[in-house]
Amino acid sequence: MNRKKLQKLTDTLIKNCKHLFRGFDKDNDGCVNVSEWIYGLSVFLRGTLEEKMKYCFEVFDLNGDGFISKEEMFHMLKNSLLKQPSEEDPDEGIKDLVEITLKKMDHDHDGKLSFTDYEQAVREETLLLEAFGPCLPDPKSHMEFEAQVFKDPSEFNDI
Repeated sequence: MNRKKLQKLTDTLIKNCKHLFRGFDKDNDGCVNVSEWIYGLSVFLRGTLEEKMKYCFEVFDLNGDGFISKEEMFHMLKNSLLKQPSEEDPDEGIKDLVEITLKKMDHDHDGKLSFTDYEQAVREETLLLEAFGPCLPDPKSHMEFEAQVFKDPSEFNDI
């Protein structure tokens, strides 16, 4: 498989994953090395719920402080939601959504989500895994990627 084909295949897998880099760069050195890339793909394709929760939480924790703050939620939701023409201020709707999310997910009521809060909420309702936007491949992209990669593994010999 040549570089161009591999790049196209990878792009298909991660097209909706805006913050992929932050989740893959485990040592925060600004580079994704081969080990980090393989581990990230492993989580994407075969990861357990626990691994996917850790990955998504790291992606959603924009400043890396170990919490998802109201500001981070607002930023991610604002960038994830489609803007609808209406008379009311769209930021107000997003602020309301942040408050609703906190009521549902903030189990210790400290105004921010720790990993423990997030984990408990996702275990209760798995749809909350990507509550703040897509960061995992959709099932169609996942299947297309695997179908291409496992169709003829010998194609990887010429990379």
